[in-house]
Amino acid sequence: MQSNSDYGSYTLLSSPLQGFTDFRFRNAFNHYFGGIDTFYSPYIRLNGKLKIKQSYENDILPENNTTLEVIPQIITNDGEEFLFVAKYVQSLGYKELNWNLGCPYPMVAKSGMGSGLICNTPKINEILDRAHNETDILVSMKMRMGYDNASEILDTFPILDKYPLKNIAIHARIGKQLYKGPVDLDAFEKCLSGTKHKLYYNGDITSVAAFKKIEERFPSIDHFMIGRGIIADPFLPSMIKNNTTEYPENRWSIFSDFHDTIYQQYDEYLSGPTPIQMKMLGFWEYFSETTSNPHKTYKAIKKATNSFKYKQAVGEIFANEMKVEKSVRR
Repeated sequence: MQSNSDYGSYTLLSSPLQGFTDFRFRNAFNHYFGGIDTFYSPYIRLNGKLKIKQSYENDILPENNTTLEVIPQIITNDGEEFLFVAKYVQSLGYKELNWNLGCPYPMVAKSGMGSGLICNTPKINEILDRAHNETDILVSMKMRMGYDNASEILDTFPILDKYPLKNIAIHARIGKQLYKGPVDLDAFEKCLSGTKHKLYYNGDITSVAAFKKIEERFPSIDHFMIGRGIIADPFLPSMIKNNTTEYPENRWSIFSDFHDTIYQQYDEYLSGPTPIQMKMLGFWEYFSETTSNPHKTYKAIKKATNSFKYKQAVGEIFANEMKVEKSVRR
């Protein structure tokens, strides 16, 4: 792992992905790949009870994040929940709480949370007013452009500008898109002049070339958030910062060690063969994207119905990728 002092002047942040970027993944990622300056934890959701689930608590405990800068995140449309979580994360030593108005999933959005809350400016105002009057926590935002259309976010800016927010990270899609279709860079551009707050860019940074296009289009942006891209290609952040498209010579050996580390930790945490199989299948949906044959790779993982077959399939995948890599380098 390289230190951040070796990198360029951009600040790169890991956008949280529920079910993927917990502290086990973050710690292993930071150790083997580096390049991310700040990680956002997957959101804390209370479901109407003022009680933190053990899994959420474990994820942000300082002892589980000793080598990382982590910012906790909440998803809610309730002021009491926001205050409860704000005071809780402060008790753990955190100074900032990120509020998720970006989650696109219909079940969340239709319940008036995540990207489904963007159109409800009175509720946003009410919660931010309480957060700033009843706590001294620093609030930042993670948003989509809207749920139904990309102009919804513009209507929130007069409200957001009333408060001393640290920043607004914007994923340049609407909620209805989920992760489908292109990002809307024209709509994102309108946001730059729509608010006084510092904006971070998020959305479809999946390669060094894709990053450069975004960076050239928006020279005033110096904070970039990467979500699915760091799972599909964990080398991407350090490559961006080192301004290179070259992978290290031992790329697949590093990836193999990283894989084995997270597999072992999730296997210890999850009970039984089915949960670990489903967990790793989710990861391979992304991991496979940067292999030489994504369809064949993912199919091999899908067919591995027990831990022995899984480890065998993974061993064959990495051995094959190492062979391909050697032949390319000749």
